[in-house]
Amino acid sequence: MEFFAQFIDIILHLDKHLALMVQQYGLWIYGILFFIVFAETGFVVFPFLPGDSLLFVAGALAAIGEGGMNIFTLIAILTAAAVLGNTVNYQIGRFFGPKVFHWESSRFFNKAALLKTHVFYEKHGGKTLVISRFLPLFRTFAPFVAGIGSMSYARFTLFNLLGALGWVVSLCLAGYWLGNIPWIKANLSLMIVGIILFSFIPLAIGYLKSRSA
Repeated sequence: MEFFAQFIDIILHLDKHLALMVQQYGLWIYGILFFIVFAETGFVVFPFLPGDSLLFVAGALAAIGEGGMNIFTLIAILTAAAVLGNTVNYQIGRFFGPKVFHWESSRFFNKAALLKTHVFYEKHGGKTLVISRFLPLFRTFAPFVAGIGSMSYARFTLFNLLGALGWVVSLCLAGYWLGNIPWIKANLSLMIVGIILFSFIPLAIGYLKSRSA
């Protein structure tokens, strides 16, 4: 319970924790951010890692020049992390194949999220890799499902690149442009909560539609 409470505190006050890490590690923060984004998009056991809020806060810190961070370097590194993460996830999905649908849910594997992503993938095809970038849980499972479904690597790479660019550029630049606005700068924690809640709205709507159906 103590670990869970600490994790929630980090997520809700990501701005303070990330700023502290920038001061402590300097430009090594690029590597830390790369690893977080790569892990969240590359392994189905890490869907709980921060995604949207992390990109926004990183962009906001780059806007004020925290730790010498540069917005263009940040975007390039995190885009590479997002592309490579999805590629690894895709290859893992190809390796395990359809038998993963028979796995039981556990602390590290959310079978329900996998099945919902599969249904979403069946409906939207390759566009899932772009749309899911902005949806928690789906973002982590979409490339995995694409690999299971044997989407061609060339087609996967195209949608993977488009999705990564759209996701990283939009959120990092949003943080960068809004980060210097006094009210937002003073209330980044509220912005983080807002981003988290907003990103879950499509999932909540989908859940309510499935319940009514």
